Amino acid sequence: MPQRQFLPGLRRLLVPRPPVRLEEKSAGPIGNSYVSMTYAGTTTVWGTENRAAGWDLDRVIEEGYERSIWTFKSVEAISKHPSALTVEIGRGGDERQFAETLTDHPLLHVLNVQANPLERATVFKKRLSAQLLLSKKGAFVEITRSRGGTVTRLDLLPPNRVEPIPDSRGDYVSHFEFTTYDGRVRELDPSRVVWIRDPHPTDPYCGVTPLEAAGLSVDLDVKARTYNIAFIDNDARPSGIVGIDVDGLDQREIDRIQQRLAPGAQNAGETVVVGSGPGGLNYVDTSTRPRDMNYEALAKTAKDEILSAFGVPESIVGNASERTYANADREEWNFWQHTELPHLALLASAFDLDLDDGWSLRFNTSTVEALEFPRRQRREEARQEWNAGLITVDEYREIAGRRPFNVPHTRALWISPQKAPVPANEQDAAALGVGQDPAEGGVPDLPGAGGPPPAIAPSGPAGGSAADAVAEARGQAPQATAAADVAAARGTASDPTAADTAAAAVDQARSNVPLTLPGDAAADVTAARTTLEPPTAHGDAATDVDAARSRIERKELPREDDGFEVTDSDFDTAAAAITAALTALLARQEGVITARLHAPKFRKHTRYWEPDGDTDLRQGDGPIDGARVVGAARWEEETVSTLAPILQQTAVTTAAALSRSMRGAATVPPSAAAAGLAASTMAGRALTALLSDLAEALDTAQSEPVTLHDLTDTVAAFYRARSAKFIALLAESCAVATVNGAADAAAEGAGPTVLRTWVTRGDTRVRPAHMELNGTTLPVGAPYTVHGSTLRYPGDPFAPAGLTLNCRCRLRYRTGPSSRETS
Repeated sequence: MPQRQFLPGLRRLLVPRPPVRLEEKSAGPIGNSYVSMTYAGTTTVWGTENRAAGWDLDRVIEEGYERSIWTFKSVEAISKHPSALTVEIGRGGDERQFAETLTDHPLLHVLNVQANPLERATVFKKRLSAQLLLSKKGAFVEITRSRGGTVTRLDLLPPNRVEPIPDSRGDYVSHFEFTTYDGRVRELDPSRVVWIRDPHPTDPYCGVTPLEAAGLSVDLDVKARTYNIAFIDNDARPSGIVGIDVDGLDQREIDRIQQRLAPGAQNAGETVVVGSGPGGLNYVDTSTRPRDMNYEALAKTAKDEILSAFGVPESIVGNASERTYANADREEWNFWQHTELPHLALLASAFDLDLDDGWSLRFNTSTVEALEFPRRQRREEARQEWNAGLITVDEYREIAGRRPFNVPHTRALWISPQKAPVPANEQDAAALGVGQDPAEGGVPDLPGAGGPPPAIAPSGPAGGSAADAVAEARGQAPQATAAADVAAARGTASDPTAADTAAAAVDQARSNVPLTLPGDAAADVTAARTTLEPPTAHGDAATDVDAARSRIERKELPREDDGFEVTDSDFDTAAAAITAALTALLARQEGVITARLHAPKFRKHTRYWEPDGDTDLRQGDGPIDGARVVGAARWEEETVSTLAPILQQTAVTTAAALSRSMRGAATVPPSAAAAGLAASTMAGRALTALLSDLAEALDTAQSEPVTLHDLTDTVAAFYRARSAKFIALLAESCAVATVNGAADAAAEGAGPTVLRTWVTRGDTRVRPAHMELNGTTLPVGAPYTVHGSTLRYPGDPFAPAGLTLNCRCRLRYRTGPSSRETS
């Protein structure tokens, strides 16, 4: 398509090669005209367009960059950031941070430390960025590699001395021709040159530059300044003239007057006396005319157009006047989002070709304050939504870029203003102590919920009937015959004359309860709802009241000989779930590690690489890095994320059972879920130790000549010998630590009078140190001490491994008269 040249002052920058059709349009008198050149595509001898062939970069730098303040500031504002930011290589994660990074890739040295013997990486990146903005050809980087194929240096080639030569066989580029400063022509293979350009819509051999679109504005700005300076230097016009009759003056006096009209800025504003003819006297005002005022408007228009072409707001180049702080911040974010980040991505993508699949190179912008603007807005909106009860704590943490806790309290919605929790599922409802109808089998606001019982058990109104309270607790409508049902439950006939309301019947039923508690019937039923268990079948009001009475009786504080103790079933259930999860995890782990052994990116530059021809430089003589293939850090994180939900659910169930037994209400403190997190972290560290042994086994196997098949057998043999025992030991340790830790955390919230006694299995497997602790009773919260070490509870993950591995002990909890009793 025809292209219009918008650089009138630099019109010789683009000199088309024949054949060229020129169309001259005169915009003024002959000899002082603006000529617009239109041509139908310059073609090369290969029949391809080459629009950048006539772009004279030297003249662009001299006349469009060095003489225009706004062009210079725009290029400076964009190019200074690549030089200041570090380059990183990684994969996964989000736009702010990679999930996994490389620290020893050769590209990191040449792009962050020293590009070549002459230039530091900061200077190289700034020059590369500026060339990309000013050159219509783009930028050319010559890559120098070692014999092993490692990148050792990067050199910028002058764009006006490099020509891409198309390939007649169909490839875009056959080679590059670089003319050195002494006139020699070097042919460079495409594999040795990185060609970076902002792509042209139709010409693959040409780029685009903002300076081309802003060329007319640049030329007007430079010419307007040049004109204004020349006018000031040559103008002889004073600010005013007084005319007098000079007939009586001699020539010397006239010459003296004429000298007063000397040009120059230093004489501006003076009043000059000259002759005006016989008897004449007049004054002429020569102050600024409207024509001279056009310079200010012209300069402002040119500035705005140049900055718009480069995508640089005026506040970025140093002028933030007439802007609020919010507007200036928004302009800076717009500059980064729409100008700088695409520019950085274009630079970084040019070097991705030297990376393995899955890895990418980018500039680290995590420290750029301007990019936090939208994230701050999202966090502020998320805080408002959380305060309104629209999102959970975990959802807020995900929006804020933090890892969710994933415990019942953080999965629930907390409704304002009472901050009443709306549980996410039935298990969370039990952990939060939120009453609902077990017979209906539904949770509020969940798909498939059977009914709409409230999330919080409200106290009944003063003077309300017990029938209404019972109906509310069971999700039923008030029944007019509730009094008869209660009477039937008590074994008496209904007598409406004696007790015509359900409230009176329940009051009489309460009088038979051994422990008399304060409050009205509604409060009693509300308390019963908090610990109500699902009945075997739907019943009438009499059955409901019987269930309520049984629960009211259990609210009596336990006697000294009562207590709570976890069972073998608690340990076995948790261990079985952990075993299943670890078995699947290690099976997948073995497959992934085996596949990584055969992956090209891990075999490259090792003796296991199979060369693709004589020119393949990716073969080496070194071994495969066992630690890199295993990737222990990644598997540790995956182990924690896999086991944490299982162990947290175990902790919540155990804590709810203890608090229900000791306090009569299933409440779960946040510290109970922390026991599951601690145990999952312990499991992650244990898996890291296992994988360290595997990495060492791979390195040891390569001390002698082996094949990839031999290394695969090494991995398989390692898992056959170690996985079963490792899973059994780790599952038992995590189960003991989680169950005992959750029970101890719940006991601390049961009150200061709770005592706990260490209980062993009493068989020959019990270690001597634990035999010494058997029967020792301490107040809740006081650690056990043995052999100079402290244990908060059996299986404490923070205690020495010699006191926790294979531990099967537990604690018996009871309520005593004093929390200081010990035995």
